[in-house]
Amino acid sequence: MKLSDILQTKGSKVFTIGPHATLADVVAAMVEHNCGSLVVCDGDQMVGIITERDILRACAVVDRPLSQVSVHERMTRKVISGSIHDKISDVMGWMTELRIRHLPVMEQGKLAGMVSIGDIVKAEHGLLSVENEYLKHYIQR
Repeated sequence: MKLSDILQTKGSKVFTIGPHATLADVVAAMVEHNCGSLVVCDGDQMVGIITERDILRACAVVDRPLSQVSVHERMTRKVISGSIHDKISDVMGWMTELRIRHLPVMEQGKLAGMVSIGDIVKAEHGLLSVENEYLKHYIQR
């Protein structure tokens, strides 16, 4: 199973925000969309990602209101992304090792979707459940 399979089921909707928006805008968008991260885009170019962790870190170290802190100041610039062709088992390993909860998925240099560690675990669980059923039927014969 590949990331493209998850996106077929989940959909390819990605919530984005611009680098000049404020962290207050980020919080409002995350609440509105019930999500934990936003891809930061300048035009159609992905330039970063901003997550709940980034917001918490900003609250801890910035002495200004969130409405005065730009996304550009606090976003993660070195975005780790996946490809639609990546195997779910490989992605699970990367995300666990690198402690990433949200992974933009790319196709031919363009943003194709976003997966969370929850999406990966759900897909892997589904595969293991099917495999388990096949093995049970095989053993019972």
